Amino acid sequence: MTGGAPPRAFCRDCLRDHEEAGRPAQRCPACGSPRLLRHPERDSLTLAHIDCDAFFAAIEKRDDPSLLDKPLIIGGGRRGVVSTACYIARTYGVRSAMPMFKALKACPEAVVVKPDIAKYVAVGRQVRQMMQELTPLVEPLSIDEAFLDLTGTERLHHASPAQTLARFAKRVETEIGISVSVGLSYAKFLAKVASDLDKPRGFSCIGRAEAVSFLAGKPVSLIPGIGQASAAKLAQAGFRLIGDLRDVPVERLFRLAGKDGPRLQKLANGIDERRVTPERETKSVSSETTLDTDLASFDELEPVLWRLCEKTSKRLKAQALAGRTITLKLKNADFQSVTRAVRLPEPTQLAARLFAAGRELLKRECNGQRYRLIGIGASDLSPPEEADHGDLADLATPRLKAMEGALDALRARFGDAAIGKGLSLRAPQRAAGSAATSRNPAAAEDPDG
Repeated sequence: MTGGAPPRAFCRDCLRDHEEAGRPAQRCPACGSPRLLRHPERDSLTLAHIDCDAFFAAIEKRDDPSLLDKPLIIGGGRRGVVSTACYIARTYGVRSAMPMFKALKACPEAVVVKPDIAKYVAVGRQVRQMMQELTPLVEPLSIDEAFLDLTGTERLHHASPAQTLARFAKRVETEIGISVSVGLSYAKFLAKVASDLDKPRGFSCIGRAEAVSFLAGKPVSLIPGIGQASAAKLAQAGFRLIGDLRDVPVERLFRLAGKDGPRLQKLANGIDERRVTPERETKSVSSETTLDTDLASFDELEPVLWRLCEKTSKRLKAQALAGRTITLKLKNADFQSVTRAVRLPEPTQLAARLFAAGRELLKRECNGQRYRLIGIGASDLSPPEEADHGDLADLATPRLKAMEGALDALRARFGDAAIGKGLSLRAPQRAAGSAATSRNPAAAEDPDG
């Protein structure tokens, strides 16, 4: 607080603000809740990170109350991976991206539900709309998290940003039936760190006065962009904690981490000048599936590829995007990934053109190697108006476009199963789990949510 004002505590349950002249209260004097929000800089911090708690699992538990007190895993078959684990399942050691067989070994009594991406996207849009009612400065990071800048919103909401965010969190619980965690700071990096401090249903603040001391004892892996390999390299050079980076000559960090060196030192000193950017550009749209049994034959993989092309095409059309670079993704039995790409003469939204490009790439990789995962994606994105025109030498593309448009109209009216390509019915192996994804921070759940 500034100007010697007495400290105040805001109750996150009854939403009342209380002056605390003496010893800080353990519970709200109005409703008895222990969820009191207090911080010396509470009413001057304006940059927030909001993260839905165990998003996919929370939605399934909301829709099926019988799951509330059970460990729940959202994921594919035994050869798939965990998309989300509820907090009960996490106490058994289950984590996102863990192979399903390991998750079920750790928690054999877990209930497994296949992901319903369309449902999760719809709920994510509800939450996003509520965020945008607080401020136009909303920067989505994934389907279930975003940065918000609430600078200058006090007069609009008749409350400080902290109070506005607490009201928002309560509204999400009441109207949507899931919970969120909030991190509030003066910088994006610290707001993101704060939102992870008290999950689930958390609300944490990191102010300017405490930022450097707070970060000093944290591992360097807490810094965005520092993965296992980078952390190991920094540790080898003697930099295990963020505090170790604070006063190092920039020249040394530059030699060690290249152009990223100065950024590391700034973040170690609590400096993050990035602004909240409302629009985030989608990088690619893709679909992939993990197979129940490793496959090597082109004839077996071809129908799987076609179904993935249909999914990717549907997503491109839904997002009003078209892609020019088509990428095939394969993962072999040793979990090694293979990616192959081709650039088309013009962008496309059409499943048939995605399939034609992916099919040729797949043929080249069917050389006896067995694969456990296959995916297809489109990048180098552009508006649909630029796609699928063909030319004097390509009369087939306009016909394909008209045909797929007619099929899309039938499916919109009668459902996706109303009509399909014969190839899609040839299914020698059942997929363990599939996911349609956008390589856009706004499209996939944060695995640590």
